[in-house]
Order: sequence, then C-alpha cells, then structure tokens
Amino acid sequence: MLHRGIYDAAVFRAQVTLSGEFAPPDFGALKIDMKDVQWKDAFVTIALNDLRGTREALLLDWGGTKRALLPGSQVSGYTTGVTASLSNDKPIASEVEFSIPLDFNGSGGIFFAPFGVQNETTLKSNWPDPAFRGAFLPAERSVRSDGFDAKWKVSYYGRDYPQQWISRAGNERFNVKSVSDSRFGAQFLSILDAYRYVERSIKYGVLFLVLVFTTFFRFEVTARQKIHPFQYLMVGAALCLFYLLLLSISEFFGFSWAYLIAAVASTSLITWYCRFFLGGGVRTLMIGAGLAGVYTFLYITLRQQDYALLMGAIALFIVLAVVMYVTRKVDWYARDAG
Repeated sequence: MLHRGIYDAAVFRAQVTLSGEFAPPDFGALKIDMKDVQWKDAFVTIALNDLRGTREALLLDWGGTKRALLPGSQVSGYTTGVTASLSNDKPIASEVEFSIPLDFNGSGGIFFAPFGVQNETTLKSNWPDPAFRGAFLPAERSVRSDGFDAKWKVSYYGRDYPQQWISRAGNERFNVKSVSDSRFGAQFLSILDAYRYVERSIKYGVLFLVLVFTTFFRFEVTARQKIHPFQYLMVGAALCLFYLLLLSISEFFGFSWAYLIAAVASTSLITWYCRFFLGGGVRTLMIGAGLAGVYTFLYITLRQQDYALLMGAIALFIVLAVVMYVTRKVDWYARDAG
C-alpha cells in the first residue's frame, strides 16, 4: 500500500515469465511459396500498456539465443511495448521455444490477452482480496487470507480474432476492442477499506431511524408524551450526521476508532437532547441504550465480509416485526380523531 496524503493506493511488483512454443505457419494452406517468405524481416513483439514500471532490461530467449527487446510494439493498435528482430535468413522448420522474463511495477491489476492457440496462465500473489475479471474466469483458484493462486486455461476458440491471416494492413477483426474484450486477469482490490465500510453502514441507516422514531411514537401512544415534528427532525439530523462524522474521521484514523468516536458523539448528542423533551429518567436511558446496542450490532455486521448483507437483512426484519408488534393494538382512527 502506498500513501498520498490521507489516501491509500494498492500497487504491486510483478515477476512474470511469458513462455511458449512457436510453430511455423502452414504456408501451403495460405498458398505461399516457402521461397517467398521473408524470414530476415521476422520479429517478436509484445504489447504492454505501460513500460514505465519495468525494472530491468528486457531480453527475449529465442531457441536458446538471447535477443534484446527494444521499445515500441508492432501489435496493431498498440504503440507501447517491446520488439525484438530475429534477423534470421534460415526458415523456421520446427517448433521454437521462447521466453520473455518481465519484472515491472503496476497498480490496479494485471491482465493477459490469449494470443496463443492454447494459453495457460498462473498467478500467485500475497494479496488477499483479488477480483477475477475479464472474458475468462480461472479454471482453478485458491483465495486465502495470506494471498491467492489462480490458473487459467484458455484456447483460441474463445476470442473473436484469428491466429493468422494474409494482409498488408492487418486483419480487421484484430483490433484494440476485440483484444480488450478477450483479456482476463485479476484486480487487486481493498475490499473492506474505510469508504466501503461507510457505504455499507449507510445501507442500514433505516435501522436507526425506525428504531428511534418507533420508540418516540411508542412514548406518544402509551405515555401521552407529545413530541413535536421539529424534535423528530433534529434527532433525524443527528442520526444522519453520524455517517458524515464516520467518513471524515476515518480518512485520518482507522475505521474502528472513527466508528467509536462517531457513535459515541451521536449517541451522546441524541441522549442529551432527548432528556429535555422526554423528561429524563427511564425513557432517555432507553433511547441511549437502544442506540448503543444498534451501533454495536452495526459494527459487528460491517466487519463480516461474507455475511454482512444477511445479518443486516435479518436485523431489519426483526425491527419491522417489533414495530408491527408494538403497534398491533393501536386504534389509529381514535388517535387521529383525538
């Protein structure tokens, strides 16, 4: 994690080896005479969206011979990358093994395009929260608290562009869009950062409003306690201010400390305000204890990465059931008439 001011960014160092076998095309099927093939002009090129993160000189191992990779991609539509000239007048009569080791820095994620006939990609990382994106999902994956392993097996049948063609200008189906649509890989996300915690907590805001307003209404019905709409408005504003406090404080402190400060401030303010129009005593303590309990429950719910939605839905259902139970015998017509 890198830090700029109060913000964090996830970056990575990738040590990648691109390797495979190059099989010479069937020139007979393409109606090309072998003597017309310009082997001396053959080259190997790859596209990388950003070369600024490369850490060392890049070399191509072509059949055991090391060749320097120079800046500039020859892949249609991609200018950033590297290219190595083979400079060989001898025909490629059999399969040639090649490899390109890459050591570079990046951010956000890493993706691959399936240019080969059969593509196998293996990623191993110490990042605990990967998001597998793109046209293909891993055939095998293992996500743990200390990192993940993922393996893709992709054939060229899953893409829209051909493996070879005859054209000076290139194949119209081989373009940036078709290549981008065929990419696969992983993004490195911070699943439960402060902003996502706040976003989750906002979704349960109705839990606080329903709890407090139902309690107020209960006092109005059973204890004949008159509560003005303005007082409802002030308490609702204090409940909403909790989320603004939570977001602003979490940018400077950890989420746990921000949550504690915001929850204590909101509960104290509402309890203090209710003491004046509820008459203090048991009613005010009920409001304070209820808020403390709901804030505690919400914090526990937010910390559950997999079960947060389920626990929140159950809590809202219970609150609704309590409201329906409390108001089941209220004579609404008599109350309105009064």
